[in-house]
Amino acid sequence: MTDWSRPIRIIGEAFWPMLKAGLLLTMPMTIASFGVGLVIASITAFMRLSKVTVLQKIASCYVWVFRGTPLLVQLYIVFFGLPSMGIKLGAIPSAIAAFSLNVGAYCSESIRASILAIQKGQWEAAYSLSMTKWQALRRIIAPQSFAIALPPLSNTFISLVKDTSLAANITIAEMFQTTQRVAARTYEPMLLYCLAALIYLAFCTVLTALQGKMEKALSKGR
Repeated sequence: MTDWSRPIRIIGEAFWPMLKAGLLLTMPMTIASFGVGLVIASITAFMRLSKVTVLQKIASCYVWVFRGTPLLVQLYIVFFGLPSMGIKLGAIPSAIAAFSLNVGAYCSESIRASILAIQKGQWEAAYSLSMTKWQALRRIIAPQSFAIALPPLSNTFISLVKDTSLAANITIAEMFQTTQRVAARTYEPMLLYCLAALIYLAFCTVLTALQGKMEKALSKGR
């Protein structure tokens, strides 16, 4: 067996298990975390825009904490810390909870900024048509805000795809931990970590292309 045949064989054997873990665990975990995170972000953004001081301070404190601490620390607190308080979650629910809270903090700022970017005249025009505040938000402000918020929200989603590799630290067999296991068995860490990087790059490239198409579609609809 020649020298170059072993790396090719290892890549051939490792590629599908790594890709499968990415498709069946990494991406679903990313989508679930981002979906829950968007709900949290929307609630937080409206709390910060509220005229109720208590709500503003609660939302601001949440954003301050989760934007100011490392995601890995947040993940460890949820998975390893909460059980000491009697709250025990499985590895995947813990990861989704931590990722969602982190995403919620970052996306809330994007959503809040996009709403504030809409001119006050848009609100006034809606009120002149006898719309309530929520009708104005749903029919006029939200569609325009979504177009503004799409790029930063998409960037957060793409970043989350890569951040899910941290879930390997709490025993989740997503793509990165699958890579670690194969590397430990074959003693080819450089080769396999580069392969993992290429798969992540492929995922993010596809998502970036989809983001570009969505932005073009929205710009045409304006």
